Amino acid sequence: MTLDIALTLLIIVGALILFATEKLRVDVVALLVLISVGVLGLIPVGELFSGFSNSAVITVWAVYMVSGGLFKTGVANAMGSGILKIGGNMESRLIATIMLTVGVLSAFMNNVGATAMLLPAVVGISRKTKVAVSKMLIPLAFASLLGGAMTLIGTPANILATGILAERGLPTFGFFEFTRMGIVVLTTGVLYMVVIGRRLLPVREGALGGEDVYKIRDFVTEVGVSPVSSLIGKTLLESRLGQDYDLTVLALQRENGNQPRLRRDTVIRRGDLLVVESSASDLLTARQSLGLTTEAERKFDIESLERGDVQVIEATLSPRSHIVGRSLRDVRFRDRYGFTALAISRHGEVITERLRDVPLQFGDALLLQGPQRRVKQLQQGENFLVLEPIETEQFRRNKAPIAVGALVLAIGLAIFAGMQISLAMVIAAVIMILAGALRIEEAYESVDWRTVFLVAGMLPLGLAMEATGTARLLADIMLRVFEPYGALATLAGIYLLAALITQPMSNAAAIVLIVPIALDTALGLGASHKTFTMAVVIGAATSFLSPVGHKANVLVFGPGGYKFTDYARVGAILTVLLLIVSMIFLPIFWPLFPE
Repeated sequence: MTLDIALTLLIIVGALILFATEKLRVDVVALLVLISVGVLGLIPVGELFSGFSNSAVITVWAVYMVSGGLFKTGVANAMGSGILKIGGNMESRLIATIMLTVGVLSAFMNNVGATAMLLPAVVGISRKTKVAVSKMLIPLAFASLLGGAMTLIGTPANILATGILAERGLPTFGFFEFTRMGIVVLTTGVLYMVVIGRRLLPVREGALGGEDVYKIRDFVTEVGVSPVSSLIGKTLLESRLGQDYDLTVLALQRENGNQPRLRRDTVIRRGDLLVVESSASDLLTARQSLGLTTEAERKFDIESLERGDVQVIEATLSPRSHIVGRSLRDVRFRDRYGFTALAISRHGEVITERLRDVPLQFGDALLLQGPQRRVKQLQQGENFLVLEPIETEQFRRNKAPIAVGALVLAIGLAIFAGMQISLAMVIAAVIMILAGALRIEEAYESVDWRTVFLVAGMLPLGLAMEATGTARLLADIMLRVFEPYGALATLAGIYLLAALITQPMSNAAAIVLIVPIALDTALGLGASHKTFTMAVVIGAATSFLSPVGHKANVLVFGPGGYKFTDYARVGAILTVLLLIVSMIFLPIFWPLFPE
């Protein structure tokens, strides 16, 4: 083993560890990989930043923009709402309809966006049909991953795999060449979930069910403002109840029965009754310092906080939220949005103490109380996804034909005119912007720049694997292990390698690492490179074993009230089943040894 191969393997192992531990953001890890490859001289400096101009990377951000246009004009929403209406009230029929809907959407827009778009609708359907939301959200996330395998633009992994083939001068996949295998994969997932998977899913009411209400109730108390209280005459802002005592005022009841709207300048009067959320120790400190009296215990009911314009809603962080890692205090949440956090559900646990200081994580579900008139502002911002069946988005429906036409044009140019998909998708994005279907600011906001930097930063590692002979070395190991059992066993080994390595990292990063190995393995066997590449693409889509395997999984984690083990219990059998199905159909669609 040469020094360059050893260094390349060291970078791969280091990247895998960082991806798995999530100590750093994935795009930061990718940039560290890029720097390491450059500093160690594993590829020429001229090729080091080639990932940023790579046609696959350009296609990725262009597809995000086109997806944004489909969303802003209401095309994606109309497709999802229309198909979901046929779901009925039967659990199995609902699951099948939801999975087919998000699968079709994911074929033409990014799968996290498709999941986020349908998430509030599915939560609303759960409430109307009384089918536990936990029975529907994992199927929603899994189907978005499987549906992405149906077209070239369905997921960045497909685009990347095709780009790697093109760079090696090998025949690539056409736009709909993925579709036949994608249909098989999605159908397998739907049938499995309807027949077996749904029986393995837990029955939970969501992030904050009945038992969790008791936990919240334990931290909500009514306190009275005594005649000697130092709070009399002060506004809520001047009282510093939150800053100094960590007390959150949820409601205020006057002696005459009036309940004034809570504002920063609301003045506290003698005899006022405050409904506050706090820990027992903080409440005791406040009582002693401020002259508050504890009212007789009563059974707290969340619904009692929904009076007049005030309502209680659930929300989760959106896929492109900018406040991950920041606390509610840091973002001045109550002042900015007008809502008060009652609880945060995370990893199956409910947090009710010191909420304003808890750093938020992607996948958190928040129970919020606030004025109904502010829901629209919360929903239209890019930080939160409101889990309520509320129509707050003002779509540009008159621009919908333009958005659809631009997408159809891009597909037509790629298929019939032989235009590179990167150029075709950029043309579609520019048409949407010029026609007003998508504003330029919205176009930039619609791009998941973390994915763009992840792909661009990881591509030099793929080049290093090829240049140093690392890919050839790993392919030789695969051949020595599996070749005695035949080409099909080797294909299964490549599939399993992709399926395992995609669990701790994104499927795009898995594609960069495994496709070079798959191509060299196919070359060593004299087999079809397309068959082996497609095995990697399907294997990399099976991020089913944990919530951190894909952002779509994380997105439904909190709202579904799931635990880590729920994913593995449902996803392990599906992963094995897809392996079997893939080994049957891949050689049929792309013969292992074409004549």
